[in-house]
Parts: sequence; structure tokens; C-alpha cells
Amino acid sequence: MSSREEILQNVRRAIHVQYEMPDLTELESISQKFPDKVQKFCDVMKAAGGNTVILKEGEDVNEVIRRLYPDLKRVASNLKEITCATFNPDEVQTPAELDGTDLAIVKGVVGVAETAAVWLTQDMKERALYFISERLIILLDKEKLVDNMHDGYKHIDTGDYGFGLFMSGPSKTADIEQALVFGAHGPREVTVILY
Repeated sequence: MSSREEILQNVRRAIHVQYEMPDLTELESISQKFPDKVQKFCDVMKAAGGNTVILKEGEDVNEVIRRLYPDLKRVASNLKEITCATFNPDEVQTPAELDGTDLAIVKGVVGVAETAAVWLTQDMKERALYFISERLIILLDKEKLVDNMHDGYKHIDTGDYGFGLFMSGPSKTADIEQALVFGAHGPREVTVILY
């Protein structure tokens, strides 16, 4: 038995009272709704330090990406529709080989207008790509935007790899002197392309 399993077993033995999930229907009924989810998402993403691009009718996503990032050399994506990628992250042998990735392009499952958070389900071999790339583009169907986290949680799944996360804007942290640093724990720049 691994130390992780041993710890979890000890925790389970120590829990004597289990509580059922509370009924959140009342909270959900008063949760905030937005008349224009796309605009709210864009506004909150900007406030979080990220970017949003709305793909126009007939516009090629690969051309938009090349226009946004014309000089990037190492672009990762395993999405079939992305032809501007220079390598497939599923073909690396170790996560360390992802180091130096200028841009990763992934697909979001659901976006939350209230927080500009996008649920990402691991759909590649190495989840390190979400955090190690300097920039991240998330492709998201604008029909998959919901108002709030109550609605967002109804759509999450961890997929085949058993991992998923909500991401809202670039990674940032501030120290006690209030010096804000981008990219400390993840990408320095996050752009959501709504199609």
C-alpha cells in the first residue's frame, strides 16, 4: 500500500459522521444571471489579466493564432483542427520535453461568465502542458458559456485521465510588498478564443 493510500485510509477510519450534500436549489435560484454571457466573460477575463478573441463567421482559427503570435517557434497542440502547431504534445516521452513551449493550444469544455473560468479536461498525455507553456490559448464554443459556477459544476468531468481544472487568466502571484508577478505557477498569458 502506498503512503497516499495509507493516509486516506486513516482519514476514512477517523470520520465517524458523514454528511449528505446539502440541497443548493435555493442558492441556485438566486444566483446571478447575465443577459450577455459573452460580454460578461470578456470583461471578467480582461480584469483577470487574460485576453478574449471572438472568432468571426468564416474566420480560420489558425490564421487568428498566427496573427496573434507571429514569431513563436514552439507551438503545441494535439487538436486536429490546429494546423499551426509545430509539435504534438502526445509524442513527447517525458513532461520535461515540454519545457520551452512558447504556446499551447487546448480546448475548453465549459466557460463561466461570472468568473471567466474555463474548465479544462486533460485530453493529452501530459497535463504539465497547461502550466509549463509560456502562453496558453483555450478554444471554447461560446454556446458552452454558463452564467455562474453553480451551472459550471454541472458540466465538469475529469475524462479519461482523471484530471481537470478551472483556469481563469494567466498565473499570477504577489508577495508581501505587493509586487505582482505573472507566470509564477503557469502560463504568463492566457487567451480564450470563442467560436
